[in-house]
Amino acid sequence: MGEGFRKGGSALNGERLHRLYEQYQREVYLYLYAMCRNADAAEDLLQETFLKALLALPENHENFRAWLYKVARNLYFNYRKKEKRIVLQEEELRENGQAEPEHPVEMLIRSEQNRLLYQALAGLEEKKREVLTLRYFGGLSQKEIASVLHLTPENVRVLAYRARQELKQRMEESGCDLS
Repeated sequence: MGEGFRKGGSALNGERLHRLYEQYQREVYLYLYAMCRNADAAEDLLQETFLKALLALPENHENFRAWLYKVARNLYFNYRKKEKRIVLQEEELRENGQAEPEHPVEMLIRSEQNRLLYQALAGLEEKKREVLTLRYFGGLSQKEIASVLHLTPENVRVLAYRARQELKQRMEESGCDLS
């Protein structure tokens, strides 16, 4: 069965995991570095690759090396999508003239709004808070959140909608102008 990473359906033991990491980490790192041309990103993606590959490895999978490359490739494409979003957001800010330094009063107002937003978020029911956190801070899609939380995508959509409505109401009650 492949490189001996599973035996009788049992998970990897620590020694075997270490051996597999030592065996493949350099070549997977080089692959990721060649793709993203960023040493820090390649290292982060490498660590995430091994973690995700080992957690999601199918019981009957026979080629650990191929599985690693598949996971690494998918993580790279996710990384690239996030990077594109960040670049687009930065370009949009520059085009709208918002890249200039803020006035100290504006910074104070923004920091107060962030404090109120954090308090409102912390006051949400746990599932709603988790859905919003995964969506807006984790960048996960509804489908991904559904998978993580063991919910249906429709349930995630409803929870996100209700959580946003609740946040909006709490912010307005705190005197925040959301327009």
